[in-house]
Amino acid sequence: MQTLTVTKARQNLGGWLKRAAAGEDIGVIFGDKIIALRPVEVVATDYAEREYGMTAAEIVTASAHIESEIATAETVEFTPGMLTRENPAHKKISRRHR
Repeated sequence: MQTLTVTKARQNLGGWLKRAAAGEDIGVIFGDKIIALRPVEVVATDYAEREYGMTAAEIVTASAHIESEIATAETVEFTPGMLTRENPAHKKISRRHR
């Protein structure tokens, strides 16, 4: 494992991250600990648990609710210019969100 001081890591952080992403073991010495730089997989349920404090059961329920809303949602075909300020649909959207 390549170990670095915070100062050395900061000088070429992009390079060290690139090497860590390629699989090399890189550690930064922080006090009496070594903090590893390595890629991690981001999982949506983990994000919801951490960010919103949701339990796994709440995430499943919310996901089912969102999927049912998407299934019954009215869709509109996009055409170029439909979101310009001159378009009446845009004016309706902007008034509703004020």
